[in-house]
Amino acid sequence: MASKFKAVSEKDRCVACGVCVKVCPKGAISIYKGCYSVVDEDICIGCGICERNCPVGVIHKIPR
Repeated sequence: MASKFKAVSEKDRCVACGVCVKVCPKGAISIYKGCYSVVDEDICIGCGICERNCPVGVIHKIPR
């Protein structure tokens, strides 16, 4: 059963530090061309670990 939540990133504010990539247990996040994080909706389980660990607060857990 899919999670009721997913993560999204504010790419215009992302600093591409890569913390979210390192903490994601499913490998659902990547850094696009060194500029901003991208969350793969098909892989994201909506756990919120990335949101809690983002040092600039640009990743948010939202309803699917």
